[in-house]
Amino acid sequence: MVIKPKLDELRSLVRARGLRATPSRIATLDLMRATEQPMSHADVADRLVAKGWDQATRYRNLMDFVEVGLLRRTDMGDHVWRFELVRDEHRQDAHPHFLCTECGTVACLPEMEFVVPRSPTPKAVKQRKIEVQMRGLCDACS
Repeated sequence: MVIKPKLDELRSLVRARGLRATPSRIATLDLMRATEQPMSHADVADRLVAKGWDQATRYRNLMDFVEVGLLRRTDMGDHVWRFELVRDEHRQDAHPHFLCTECGTVACLPEMEFVVPRSPTPKAVKQRKIEVQMRGLCDACS
């Protein structure tokens, strides 16, 4: 369960990263903190549609948060960028995700350990610049 911090805490967090604490940024960060799974720009727009901000503002807010390290942006191979809060348990650059090939739901997976053969090993693997993604049917679609 995610406990939402007070608005003052959200404002302080945004300002500490060098951004202005605008109402749209606060609402976006509040939504992302309350969400356990990565969300697309369209998902964020749908959830914040009642607030009245245009899509460009919502997208800029997401990208600003990625730039300052509050959010992570991931492409699951379906050409849709998804955004998620950088949480304490996922401090590294990336963590594994599961994508349902039927409904498109994306879920974070627990940390996993992979054994890679010694040779030949791509440079990206040696430098730990990889993302692990699993695809299949979620429980609801299977």
